[in-house]
Parts: sequence; structure tokens; C-alpha cells
Amino acid sequence: MIRLPRLLYLVTEDWYFCSHRLPLARAATEAGFEVSVATRVTNHGDQIAAAGLELIPLKLSRHSQNPLRELAALWQLVRVYRAVRPDIVHHVAIKPVLYGSLAARLTGVPAVVNALAGLGYVFSSADLKGRVLRPAIVVGYRLLLDQPGSRLIVQNPDDLRLFTGRGIVDASRDVLIRGSGVDLSRFAATPEPEGVPLVVLPARMLRDKGVVEFVEAARLLKARDVVARFALVGGPDPENPAALPVADLEALQAQGLVEWWGWHDDMARVFAQCHVVCLPSYREGLPKALIEGAACARPIVTCNVPGCREVVRDGHNGFLVSARDAGGLAHALARLIADPELRRRMGQRGRARVVDAFSIERVIGDTLALYRQCLSA
Repeated sequence: MIRLPRLLYLVTEDWYFCSHRLPLARAATEAGFEVSVATRVTNHGDQIAAAGLELIPLKLSRHSQNPLRELAALWQLVRVYRAVRPDIVHHVAIKPVLYGSLAARLTGVPAVVNALAGLGYVFSSADLKGRVLRPAIVVGYRLLLDQPGSRLIVQNPDDLRLFTGRGIVDASRDVLIRGSGVDLSRFAATPEPEGVPLVVLPARMLRDKGVVEFVEAARLLKARDVVARFALVGGPDPENPAALPVADLEALQAQGLVEWWGWHDDMARVFAQCHVVCLPSYREGLPKALIEGAACARPIVTCNVPGCREVVRDGHNGFLVSARDAGGLAHALARLIADPELRRRMGQRGRARVVDAFSIERVIGDTLALYRQCLSA
């Protein structure tokens, strides 16, 4: 009996795996891989199992800095890798990349794919904690990622230049794959609805997603009697150091500045209800929400920072503004709120850009090709 190659995904959260990697895992199964998923299970375990994937529950915290707990997490991964004996592991995000790479070396996994969907809080934050952790993370990357049999996926050219320019990873091990792709049939172009223009910020409720600047822009526009609605669409993320407290979000809604819709699992429906998509993030890998919004033919307002500028061409399918600039953000939003024809033209161009560069079929094809390359090396 021919043994199928074993592929193991390591992702911190089950909801993130389902939103960003489940179609890829299904495609890998169809391509002849035996697929397992190691993740912390909260509400999406049944969805993973229903896809025919082996589910391995983990106890892995994104925010813990307790040395004993972190050693226990690493030992847990070593045990999983020894039990599964994968031919290839695919690590997603900072902690899985670092801990998973070390576990893979300790257990002799022959092929390792590390995927960084952006550089996270440590690289986007200007606070003391981020500045202190940054050098240690860079050292960890240099020691663990630049290894034979290892490949690093980054999602934008800025991150690619950072890793190769600093000598963290040899250029031969770096691969540029633009995001996790978008299902163009599900996120279809729709005409904008009637009524007061609605601007949505689709993201986790984090300071480094630009939530504070979005709220301030809404305040500025309402002070100028601009008629529009502003909605924060996303759940809280208390494990992230940049998280906004739920009480603060509820207070903002009570003041009438913005609406807080919370977590939504049908983002295509959200985009169909809105007129403008806004993500004033400080740094991204390649924001899935912006690609999905553009696929639905919505104009985008975002920041001229790594990741975000890959989706938007300024003045073509949206506007790029400076990060942390609420006044500039308000000005760009006001232009779109006031001009339905501009929104329509930019939305059409955004849809065409996504079709050309960001389809899920392209991302899956590039990633499966990388798996095959790793196994044949």
C-alpha cells in the first residue's frame, strides 16, 4: 500500500485556520496529502473535522510569557510531531513559526514551511514592550528559519526585502505568495445599497488595526455634518496586547460615534451592505478583509504601509493615507462618501485587480507547488 505524504498544519486558533487556510487544506487532501491540523480548539473544531482533516487539539496561548508554560507548550509540540511523523509541516504566524520550527528540528521533520501573515504586534507597535521583544524575535528567526529543508512564505515585497536585506533568511528560502486568496464566487461584485453611506472597518478590535484613528475620523466628519454611518466589524481579541477593551467599544457605540457589530462570519453579506471599506492598519501581511471588500466592488481607504498598499493603488481603486493620521483618513473618506460615481468606478477597478492577482485558485496552486518542491528537494 502506497503511503500518502503527511502534511501537518500548526495554527494557534481554529477560527483563523478556518478563515484563512481551510480551502488550502482541502485542496492538499485532493492533491494526495494526508492532512492533520494542530490548533487550539474553541468553536470551529467540528468544521475542521467535517472537512476530513485530522484535528489535534493544542493548549497554546498567543500571549503567555510564563517560561514554564512555554516550555510545556514546546514539549507538547514535540510529542505531536513525533506521533504524527509529518513529511512536511506548515506553520502559520509568529509563535507557531518559532516553536514549530524548533520542534521540527528536534524531531527531524524533513520539510518545513513557515508562513508569516505580516509581522504582528511586535513589529507594528511603537510601545516599549514591542521594542524590547523585536530584537529577540529577529534572533529567533535567524536561528530557526534559515535552515536546510525550510522555506519562508511572506505575503508582500516589503517583508521579503526585510528578511533578505537583514540577512535573516537566505533569498533562496524566501517565497512570495500574496495572502490566502479570495473566493471570487462567494465574494461577488454587488451594487451598493440605497440609503446613508456606510463605512465599515473589518478587523479584530486592535489599536494597530487603526481603530482609534477610524473613530476619530468619524468624529471629525460628524462634526462637519457629513452624513454617513461608521461601523466596526470584528470581535475583541483580549490575548493581543493591542486589544481595545470591550467596555471602550460599547462606550463608543453608546456615544453614537460608531456602531460596533462584533464578529461576523458572513463577510460577503457585510460588504454587500456597505459603501466603503476602511482599514487604517499600521502594518499587515496582506489583509484578507481588503481583498474581500475589493472583490465585492467596494472602494478601499487604507494606509500606505506594507501589505495594505499591495491591495490599493492610490486614486485607482481607493485611497492610501498616512498611518496614524485621522485627519487624512477623514479627508479620504469624505471624498468617497460625497461621490457615488467615484465609489462605483473605484469598486469596479478593485474587483478587476482582485480577479487578476488575488484569487484563491492562484494562492492554492502556488502553495501546493511549494509543497511538492519541498518534498522533492
